Amino acid sequence: MTAATTASPTSTAPTPGQVWTRARGILAVVLILVVAGITFAAVRSGTNHGQLDPRSADPKGSRAVAELLKARGISVTVATTLDEATTAAGPDTTLLVAGPNLLTRSQQLRLEEAASDSAGRTLLVAPGPGATTRLAPGIRAESHQAVSALAPACELPAARRAGTADMGGTRYTTQDPTAVTCYPSAGLPSLVVLPTAAGGDTAVLGSPDILHNERLDKQGNASLALQLLGSRPHLVWYLPSLTDPSATTDDGAPGDGDEEQSEGGAKNDPGEESSFLDLVPSGWLWGTLQLALAAVLAAVWRARRLGPLVTERLPVAIRASESAEGRSLLYRKANARDRAADALRAAGRTRLAPLAGVPARDAHTPDVLLPALSARVTAPDRELNTLLFGTAPSTDAALVLLADQLDALEREVRTS
Repeated sequence: MTAATTASPTSTAPTPGQVWTRARGILAVVLILVVAGITFAAVRSGTNHGQLDPRSADPKGSRAVAELLKARGISVTVATTLDEATTAAGPDTTLLVAGPNLLTRSQQLRLEEAASDSAGRTLLVAPGPGATTRLAPGIRAESHQAVSALAPACELPAARRAGTADMGGTRYTTQDPTAVTCYPSAGLPSLVVLPTAAGGDTAVLGSPDILHNERLDKQGNASLALQLLGSRPHLVWYLPSLTDPSATTDDGAPGDGDEEQSEGGAKNDPGEESSFLDLVPSGWLWGTLQLALAAVLAAVWRARRLGPLVTERLPVAIRASESAEGRSLLYRKANARDRAADALRAAGRTRLAPLAGVPARDAHTPDVLLPALSARVTAPDRELNTLLFGTAPSTDAALVLLADQLDALEREVRTS
């Protein structure tokens, strides 16, 4: 097969135009996704703030209750640092701590000292054992229960007027006879109001659900939330932040061993390491799922229709070279090297059979064609069998080499 190896090679590398044609659809989709993401982020940047944020209109945000309080003449101020929260505390102020478990030990102690001396109300949202011990002395956090519609079962005026509410979550116990315990779940209250020595009180709420936008119109949630937060003319909504200077200068670590409640109500063990998925916001997970679904739909859309090829007459006469080139491009686009190799070998055997004196009906029979060809060429039978009846090439270069070898074989048989 010396002639095959010396035949001029044929280039199989895609041209720049072919590369652009294949990639422009993907680039267009990526560009659309980037523009849509930037636009979506710009539109929502002023309203999307997170859970329990009085500026957020998301389902887990608390903008609805903040707007209702403002309509009743109560000022709502957002504090993101400990200094802002402690400075604003006073007898005419309700201080809501949205994330008491995120505070360090020193932050919790400073906040408790300022709140107990203020003679105002401090509302702690779902504090864990450590946060409860330091921010609400006299109250102890117990096990967690699912949130459900619970009756008040207490004499607290706000709870009696609100009636049934979506309560539960972390439950609490207290030995202080002056404390008022409400909304018991499995025998333990999920709301405790404890008077302070300065004349104010500290309220411990086991679950944040009554403050969420999506739950405010359920049960007596709105009534209970407005009464707990609207007992003073000013409301300071404290959202602890990791950018708070006091969080980096204190000796404790954020959370300091407290248990944090997840959205679904499950507890995270303070000694348990969080996995990567626990740290990824749910929005990114849903976005990834949507992109995966879009990829599957795109694959189905681009998939080839299965079934046999249908032969039909061409409406016009075209040159054989154009037909062959068009068919080869289709094979190349589909990476159908097996079909292309079969077509080349079948055509080669059809042309070689009459040259070797083999009837057309036996052109594709190895036992008949190969002996006849062996008598006319110098190549061994094994190489002829591989060339004419072998397996499909694994690369485009191997397919081109096969075509060159078939041409060389045909020239040798013709000249023999």
